[in-house]
Amino acid sequence: MYFTGVIIAACTFLAIGIWHPIVIKTEYYWGTRPWIVYLIIGIACIVAALFIKNTTISAVVGVFGASALWGIGELFKQKRRVEKGWFPKNPKRK
Repeated sequence: MYFTGVIIAACTFLAIGIWHPIVIKTEYYWGTRPWIVYLIIGIACIVAALFIKNTTISAVVGVFGASALWGIGELFKQKRRVEKGWFPKNPKRK
């Protein structure tokens, strides 16, 4: 049996699961300003994936990078969710 697809699927699920709370916490503590960090991480992971010979590891690194890039949009959507009152606003942040 070949487990590559299952491993990539599980890692994709974990990457999304990891980025979801990171986006929420980032917006809560720092707002949308760190979006550039997400961009750097995303591009770095995708470029790194181009040079990794192992298909599974390359795919996992690429998926993590794509999730970071997707997180940029989610960060700004999270800001709107906070403005709508769906998530708590950090009272210490202006």
